[in-house]
Amino acid sequence: MKEESRSGRTAGDAQAGELKKTASAPDSVPEISPDMTVLDVIHRYRETEAVFKGYDDAEAGGCICCSALFETLEDVSAAYGIDRDELLEALRRAACR
Repeated sequence: MKEESRSGRTAGDAQAGELKKTASAPDSVPEISPDMTVLDVIHRYRETEAVFKGYDDAEAGGCICCSALFETLEDVSAAYGIDRDELLEALRRAACR
């Protein structure tokens, strides 16, 4: 039998509300570092694939996910002339979505 508070809510209702709050708001910035590979990043944070695709034709001249999947972000930024810090920031923002 559930115990109700004065408001008529049960302890389970309060816990469910807390879970919703914590699930929707990330506690910290995602851990994405220059030594991670493109595959590592996309595997952990699926939303980041769109960031890589955004760089494909405009800056990289081809598909980063196709040709550099096993390269580190450091190597990708150097090889394709992409600002490393800008790439990391864009990936972290996408991973928070």
